Amino acid sequence: MTEPTKAPPASKKSAFSELGLKKTVELLSEEIRDLYSTDDVPWIIGYSGGKDSTATLQLIWNAISELPPEKRTKTVYVISTDTMVENPIVAAWVTRSLQTMEQAADREKLPIKPNRLTPRTQDSFWVNLIGKGYPAPRHLFRWCTERLKIKPSNRFITSIVSNSGEAILVLGTRKAESIRRGANMLKHEKGRVRDRLSPNSSLPGTLVYSPIEDWTNDDVWMFLTQVKNPWGYNNADLLGMYAGATADGECPLVVDTSTPSCGDSRFGCWVCTLVEKDKSMTAMIQNDAEKEWMLPLLELRNKLDFRAMGPNADRDLRDYRRMSGLVQVTTKKDEFGEKAGENIPGPYLQSARENWLRELLKAQTWIRANGPKDVKDLELITLDELQEIRRIWVVEKHEMEDSLPRIYREVIGEPYPGPRLDDSMAIHAADLALLREECGDDQLHFELTRELIGITRQSQQEQKRSGHFDLMEKTFAKHYFESADDAISSAKTKAERRAPLKTPKKESSK
Repeated sequence: MTEPTKAPPASKKSAFSELGLKKTVELLSEEIRDLYSTDDVPWIIGYSGGKDSTATLQLIWNAISELPPEKRTKTVYVISTDTMVENPIVAAWVTRSLQTMEQAADREKLPIKPNRLTPRTQDSFWVNLIGKGYPAPRHLFRWCTERLKIKPSNRFITSIVSNSGEAILVLGTRKAESIRRGANMLKHEKGRVRDRLSPNSSLPGTLVYSPIEDWTNDDVWMFLTQVKNPWGYNNADLLGMYAGATADGECPLVVDTSTPSCGDSRFGCWVCTLVEKDKSMTAMIQNDAEKEWMLPLLELRNKLDFRAMGPNADRDLRDYRRMSGLVQVTTKKDEFGEKAGENIPGPYLQSARENWLRELLKAQTWIRANGPKDVKDLELITLDELQEIRRIWVVEKHEMEDSLPRIYREVIGEPYPGPRLDDSMAIHAADLALLREECGDDQLHFELTRELIGITRQSQQEQKRSGHFDLMEKTFAKHYFESADDAISSAKTKAERRAPLKTPKKESSK
């Protein structure tokens, strides 16, 4: 039996202790130039704006700049993933850095091409949470990382690999960063084809180069404070940004699920509920009066955090049915200690989703009115996201009252600027009020009738009947029960009947 890979001990020995900073960097720069000049395989550098990725990019930039112009033959792509819910201070820092970087590379005739990557509109945080109703991320439903970080990065990397056949992904990962990171790097070392070049299990055709893998945290800061930033940014400002928050790691470029979430690092998404508290934003607000404008963001993040309300306390905000309309119950204790037979809540209810939109627009309005000049146009949610949320509500969820423009107007005080939705997909407020009056207190009857009207109108608009009756049948099944209690009771009975049919696992002979 193969022994499990063990993480190397977190050494605090400086990588510069033997040869000193200058000589160590000279040898590393020579290694970079040799590797760069060996073939035509393009390089992709993951840049988050934090200390590790900045040090890595500086090393690459300085090494390549020392090559004669005729040997700077292949492109070095710098990619930075903006989740669109990044800490605004860090997001602004990275955006300015990429702009400065592009200008410096053009001026020095270096083949370095910065790229800011964002998730597709349908994958954005707010489209999934406010539009589809996905509950705030949690460890057993961490839907955000894949959509916001992994997909944009992998899409770019895959496009480069498809054009060139291969790519070298340069990352600022370090073994001393964490036990988990060290163990993961050690595991991939076994498949190395050259020093510091490891295969990437999730991205075929890519090799990972990690030039600062043996550096300590102090080594990184020593390098950044003693070696001038080559694209003209001030590393002292970077140090100041770190000093304004608590001492954790940086948010790395995420290309697979083995990478720690940004919530476990210093600078991540301001909406992150994978940790109990956003320490960095809290510290920034407490340490700098000029950053108090971020307080509405912190307050909204805390409202999203289901733990603040107690175990599974957000169930009152969520439908008792899953997205598919299926009613499910737990078969064993869940992560919050819920006993078997408890209803597993689904997406946020319409009322909750509408409320999250109001809260978000209120935060944006307050910041624009009370924040400093550089956030007067801060966009917490884009018009494209708003329009996609509106489409999901009306077309997919058949919430035909089309409430988004009204909510926007009430909070912002201006007409909704998005394009018109097809009139046949919405229903007039007076007609909806009449329908609700006819249904009385029977919410399920109201939802059923509204959804059936929506399906019929959608079918007429698309001028096709295929799948029409299947949709209607699913709608009737979704609203079949008299009440939520009736549906949950039925689900419990079915679960109890299935339980004896399960074959017990045989005990191990070991």
